[in-house]
Amino acid sequence: MTASIPRLPLRDDLFLLGHDDDTGHLHVHRQALALGLAGAVLIDLYLAGRVTLDLNDEARAAGHQRVHPHIDRPVGDLIADAAAATIRNAHPLLRTWLQGFSDDLYDRTRAGLVAGGILRQHTRRRLGGLIRADTYLPTDGKWAVIARSRLRYLATGREQPDNHTAALAGLVAGLGLTHHLYLDDDTPAMTARLKAIAAQHYQPVRDITAAVDAAVGDLATAAYR
Repeated sequence: MTASIPRLPLRDDLFLLGHDDDTGHLHVHRQALALGLAGAVLIDLYLAGRVTLDLNDEARAAGHQRVHPHIDRPVGDLIADAAAATIRNAHPLLRTWLQGFSDDLYDRTRAGLVAGGILRQHTRRRLGGLIRADTYLPTDGKWAVIARSRLRYLATGREQPDNHTAALAGLVAGLGLTHHLYLDDDTPAMTARLKAIAAQHYQPVRDITAAVDAAVGDLATAAYR
């Protein structure tokens, strides 16, 4: 049903699902979403054959594998090519890379969506114009609806898992966004279903998702120190 509609990069789908369609408000902590976006960028690079990860070693904590370049050829996407460039010479630890590349990735992803005509900036002024508040709303609600629909079809067995949507399922479940998909009243069951689908993915994709989860967990821990 959705196969003929152009597909956004994984990070763009995740960005849209991380916000309220009507208000533009974040559903999760901004830095947590940024870590998810970094994971999404890396997953897209892996699926495109541009990077590889060390073989998974259960003795190492999530994210302690190194990321290596595989095919040194531009993807044609500014953010993805910038990500590949940071990996090319450094061969960084996965978790270290996620934390570093996520630093300003929220703003860059949003700017790319604005440039692509998917988001539009709205400015509101309060207190006689002294306070300016900028919000970013979809120009067309179809993009978030498409992403939700793909997850719905996947979760209900109406579509077979594809690489993109299975990876999105894992990131959405890990970031706690399932409730905002409006897919089912039983959020824990739906989250478990999305995680089960993601668990069938390639091992490196699962490792990236696990590293995102661990990095987001570090954020939550730091907030309570």
